[in-house]
Amino acid sequence: LPDDTIRHLEFIIDLSLAVIAFSAGAELHIHEMRSRLKSIRRNTTAQLLVTFILSTVFVYYISDYIPFMKSLGSGARWAVAMLFGTIFVARSPSSAVAIINEMRARGPFTKTVMGVTVIKDVLVIVLFSITFAYAKAVINGTETDVVFFVLLVFGIFMSGLLGWIFGIFIKWVLASRLVDWLKKILILLLAYGIYFVSHELEAFTLRLFRHPFEMEPLLSAIVASFYVVNYTPYRQDFEEFLEEILPFILVLFFTLTGASLSIQTLQSVMGLAVLFFVLRIFTLIVANGIGVLWSKDPRRYLWVGWMPYVTQAGVAIGLAALIGNAFPDWGKQFETIVIAMIILNQLFGPPLFKFALNFVHESHKKPKVYKEDKGKRAYIFSYDSISVSLAKSLQQKGWEVYIVTSRKDVQRDDLNIIHVDEYSPLYLKRIDWKPADAYILLHPDDRVNYRILEWLYENLGPKLVVATVHSAEYMDKMKKLGVITLEPMSALVNMLEHTVRSPQAMEILMGEEGPTDTVDVEIKNPDLVGLHIRDLKLPHDIIILSLKRRNNTVFTHGYTRLRKGDILTIVGSRESLQKVIDHFEAE
Repeated sequence: LPDDTIRHLEFIIDLSLAVIAFSAGAELHIHEMRSRLKSIRRNTTAQLLVTFILSTVFVYYISDYIPFMKSLGSGARWAVAMLFGTIFVARSPSSAVAIINEMRARGPFTKTVMGVTVIKDVLVIVLFSITFAYAKAVINGTETDVVFFVLLVFGIFMSGLLGWIFGIFIKWVLASRLVDWLKKILILLLAYGIYFVSHELEAFTLRLFRHPFEMEPLLSAIVASFYVVNYTPYRQDFEEFLEEILPFILVLFFTLTGASLSIQTLQSVMGLAVLFFVLRIFTLIVANGIGVLWSKDPRRYLWVGWMPYVTQAGVAIGLAALIGNAFPDWGKQFETIVIAMIILNQLFGPPLFKFALNFVHESHKKPKVYKEDKGKRAYIFSYDSISVSLAKSLQQKGWEVYIVTSRKDVQRDDLNIIHVDEYSPLYLKRIDWKPADAYILLHPDDRVNYRILEWLYENLGPKLVVATVHSAEYMDKMKKLGVITLEPMSALVNMLEHTVRSPQAMEILMGEEGPTDTVDVEIKNPDLVGLHIRDLKLPHDIIILSLKRRNNTVFTHGYTRLRKGDILTIVGSRESLQKVIDHFEAE
């Protein structure tokens, strides 16, 4: 596209950059990084400083071989080298999240990678604010005295303050009773408003002080997003907005960025792009080695710890676009080199990240079938049409099921059948019992069920027992032992009543409302212990129904704190349930 057309469409680029920054800030969940804070902090410091310093020095000393840098003076070359160094530091949180979800990765390595990626993307905006302002001053001949640096620091502070103010505005929009489409439009207007206000403040301070405050709207957008996600109850609403709008924004942004590039220039700089790609890999390896040794992380991280940081995308391209627009003489060549390098990073980064996750054994590749209960085992006592249907249903959900029966005529190839002469201690103790998650007593005689129950409690200490009961006498006895009891006729009447009163809820419960399900999930992840339920990062179609703690059911609210061993009953789509199970039960 002609330069004039691109200039007229700059407002779309500004809007896109703000939304991309929103997305980066929304990934910074401080509550979920506690267990790896030391490692995250030290690895981030190493990645930031080592990558920036090594790449800056290297680019400066090869500047004679970079066409547009040959004509620049020494100070300008250092400034451009620092801009390259800043781009080398940038990472892609969205790409990292996509790969982690695809590989169903969990563990200390994954937590460290995600924490470093997100925090580094925030810090790179601060670093860019400094290097960008310095480069403009040096190349435009502005004096870089003490006043310059004071105004620079003040501009960064003002950018953060502006982001906090816009974060409050976004919170007000999300808290309002406006229809969803209007809320989305207002948030997009606020996103563009960050850039508009930043430009106006720069122009105002230039007129007032004859020197502009160097505002950084990307930093403002990240702060606004960080505030909404971590300090308001509207995190899920905001993340849902980003999930819906981000793909369209990225299409617009990448289309305009690609349209502004020169194919001839792109072809001519591929050699430099390959060189910079190799240089960046080298700096990442060195930085990772320092970070791993400093953090005292496992030595195997030395081999693969750099691989997750290769991928680059939105933020890096956004910074390159800003540089391309700010320096008309050589900015487009700079931008083209960076984008060519990012293409290489995008080609090699994801496979390297996946290899690293497999190497440290934190990949749990998503299965083709839903298996939220894989590895669970159940014993069903009694053989009839109900027990067979229940066994098959549990098998479809990944359970290993055994039917214990005294009927000699039962032979099934599709079910595990255990024969006993009678349900007495003499014969029950002869069974080769395996640890089980549930025991289901379906014998029509309450006395037989109770006899089995007593033996189970005295010998196996069962975690969960479910029994059908036909008399009040045995119902009370079984409840005292913690059994979940069902009186068939009452259960049917209650189910019919709830179906009449709330048909949609019953459709979900019965599995008839699309691919939804209800499961119990135990809190094992130490990063979640102590969190409020409102601070959990959950898929948007997940609902928490109740919480069980020490055999007591707690009806939750947003400020309920989680404890290790809590069992949450949740409902949602099977794909989302699998993500929640992987996250909650990661140890």
